[in-house]
Amino acid sequence: MLRAVDQGPCVVVCSTCRVSADVREDEQRRRGGALLADALRAAQEDDPALAGVGVEEMPCLFACQRHCVVQIRAPGRIGYVLGDFAADGEAARAILDYAYRQWPAGVKGHFITRTPPEGFVVA
Repeated sequence: MLRAVDQGPCVVVCSTCRVSADVREDEQRRRGGALLADALRAAQEDDPALAGVGVEEMPCLFACQRHCVVQIRAPGRIGYVLGDFAADGEAARAILDYAYRQWPAGVKGHFITRTPPEGFVVA
């Protein structure tokens, strides 16, 4: 079932992703995606300038061969799916910085796919 969310810039976190390639859950039985979502929200609390990007959770983005997967999207812009992050504050900050169109080192090597916005393809 789909749930409507704000249509602005957003990071969609796979809440069921593994903690790492080798570890499914942490000691409290929390998945890596849920931990990463918490880290993203904590980064926004630490830096209110990052609050303009929504953080949403969704079970399974179907990138199960990866861990800690996110989709970064915004209306009228190319979207990206990235993965293999640590579920920590450093990764969260890099993801949010990238959502603001910066290119932090923390996202390099994490890209899985890019998706055109509805009604467009890349020429």
